[in-house]
Amino acid sequence: MTRSTILVRVAVFAPLAGEFDYLLETEASRLPRPGQRVRVPFGRSSRIAVITALPKSTPMERKQLKPVEALLDEIPLFPSSSLELLRWVSHYYHYPYGESLAMALPVNLRKGKPWLEPGPVAVALTPLGEAQDGKALSRAPRQRRMLEYLKEQGGVVGIERLREHFSPAGATLKALLAKGLIETLDALPAAEPEGRRTVPSLNQEQAEAVEAIVEGLGDYTVCLLDGVTGSGKTEVYLRAIEQVLARDQRVMVLVPEIGLTPQLVERFERRFGACLALSHSGLSHGERQRAWQQAASGRARILIGTRSAVFTPLPALGLIVVDEEHDASYKQQEGCRYSARDIAILRARRERCPVVLGSATPSFESLRNALEGRYRHLVLNHRAGNARPPRIRLLDARGLKADEPFGREFLDAIQNCLARDEQVMLFVNRRGYAPVWMCYDCNWVAECRRCDARMTVHRHERLLWCHHCGFRQALPTSCPECGGTNLNPLGQGTQRIERRLAECLPEHPILRIDRDSMSARGKLEKSLSEIKEGKYSLLVGTQLLSKGHHFPNVTLVAIPDIDSGLFGIDFRATERLAQLIVQVAGRAGRADKRGEVLIQTRYPEHPLLQLLLAQGYRAFARVAMRERREAGFPPYTYQALLRASSPKQPLPMAFLDEATGLLAGLSEARAVSHWGPVPPPMARRAGRYRAQLLLQADDRASLQALLRVWLPAVGKLPSARRVRWAVDVDPIDLY
Repeated sequence: MTRSTILVRVAVFAPLAGEFDYLLETEASRLPRPGQRVRVPFGRSSRIAVITALPKSTPMERKQLKPVEALLDEIPLFPSSSLELLRWVSHYYHYPYGESLAMALPVNLRKGKPWLEPGPVAVALTPLGEAQDGKALSRAPRQRRMLEYLKEQGGVVGIERLREHFSPAGATLKALLAKGLIETLDALPAAEPEGRRTVPSLNQEQAEAVEAIVEGLGDYTVCLLDGVTGSGKTEVYLRAIEQVLARDQRVMVLVPEIGLTPQLVERFERRFGACLALSHSGLSHGERQRAWQQAASGRARILIGTRSAVFTPLPALGLIVVDEEHDASYKQQEGCRYSARDIAILRARRERCPVVLGSATPSFESLRNALEGRYRHLVLNHRAGNARPPRIRLLDARGLKADEPFGREFLDAIQNCLARDEQVMLFVNRRGYAPVWMCYDCNWVAECRRCDARMTVHRHERLLWCHHCGFRQALPTSCPECGGTNLNPLGQGTQRIERRLAECLPEHPILRIDRDSMSARGKLEKSLSEIKEGKYSLLVGTQLLSKGHHFPNVTLVAIPDIDSGLFGIDFRATERLAQLIVQVAGRAGRADKRGEVLIQTRYPEHPLLQLLLAQGYRAFARVAMRERREAGFPPYTYQALLRASSPKQPLPMAFLDEATGLLAGLSEARAVSHWGPVPPPMARRAGRYRAQLLLQADDRASLQALLRVWLPAVGKLPSARRVRWAVDVDPIDLY
């Protein structure tokens, strides 16, 4: 068989700019293609890389080139469209191309592991499983619960929904298969015909939104689906997706949090009976690889995932949906600091398909584009079905003592709701027991030894815990400054609110949902199901509980404290607070029962609150965006932030001073303003001192032109080797 040696250009999974040439010996009938992985010698070790081109010539003599150690794939993992998209990401966010490609792969494929064989699509009960008495599995509770779940769901469940419900599910599935109680299926049964399904009817606004989205199929459009909470945005997505699937095309649905995927998976499976793929951090490496492969191979017709799913290859992509498009979770904060929402829009443009951005509180960036005609603005002003908007009341908290989380009127409203056998949700945007542990004798406050931050009290665990770096220590019983024992918690966290409710309302079951209580895999989905079943009367939670969930019997949403968000130092603080209030309020009264929202504050006359409650989010956004324009802030300008950190305090500022000095000699810097360098609000974090330099321009082109010539020079500074530094294009915070 004829063999030949050809030249391949690769992007290596390493934090280095540029691509590298190697020699690959191969059979003439099996020539490599861009998008395949290879293992190559690199420095003193080997690295995984992706072939990006097959150049015909090279400036380097062939005899100087090293040979490829192994070709790892039979077919390309990345289609040409993905290679081009990730090259753009590398250029725009100024991140190495090889690292950008690695970021877009599941961990196992990133490490060079082989392609997995296709797995089953669904699981079904066998006749033996249908007849099995749960008592026979009394010593295997997970197997018993999975068997019972399959029976509750009619005997057939998609593998992705099963994994969401019982994550991790692998060992339990294997055990039931070995006992002959279940069998795997290569395809889900077809969805029931339209007439047999219970499909909600659309109101006029929803119907017009669906029509507008469907009109754009087959070409690039951006639709901002701006709908009040409970207006039926998900049903609009589903109707549009039906049309895409009818064209034998694929759909990508992005969600900001993994907590939102279980309900979507169940709803999509029941609606379409289609093969789904899921991608989020709650899955094992193997599960994520199988999902990626299902999507990339075209077996999955719908991909549902969080931020990084935006890079997953999908053949015949017909629609992208970005749910809760305003959410900060779509912005990656480490490594390549990309915005999944922005990448979704770019990908839709490159693949000539529509993208739908859905939110009850659109980001100012999306609102600006809609108001100026670049996006199609689809507005849903009314709640779906018979649901009515909740009543919102402000309660004056100025008379409360420091250790009182809520007053009499607040508690009375909760008791009245519980007396009607309805559920109450209390939103507390702070986990733990209290944000401060203080000595009342000398005013000592517990602070993190590694961060410029106070330690949070976790009373259940008897710990002080830094939520910024993770440092923990035992809760002190005497003051390290004066030796006194008059130590007290200040402020409210989810644990303290939970404890206070248990004291006031001991007969009502309480569920707390935050990162601490929901850390076990599968715990969040189980808890959400128990809420809907009515197992808990009182729900206390952070943003995990506030986003996108539908609880029909929750008629009162109470926010004990919002004051920390009224006076934030970031110019986006009021936007985020308004979004948070509207999103949390949207959990109340989503069925036939009228909802109510209580907001407790020491600043009831604050103009933001008055405008938001009197005229709604859109009126608030108009005023706030006008202020942004006048102040010269995004979305009317464009920013990049150069960050630096080091264990040694002077080094970050010294490095940024030198980087700032380089700007004076660059003509591209004339169209760009800069502020700093300065320490951020938290100057020390996780034992590292930090500093930052902010760049701002009136247009993206000017900012990018400067970054392209400035950053390579910055990287060559001697001081750059003594710090850890990174650039953040389009930062969403200045911390």
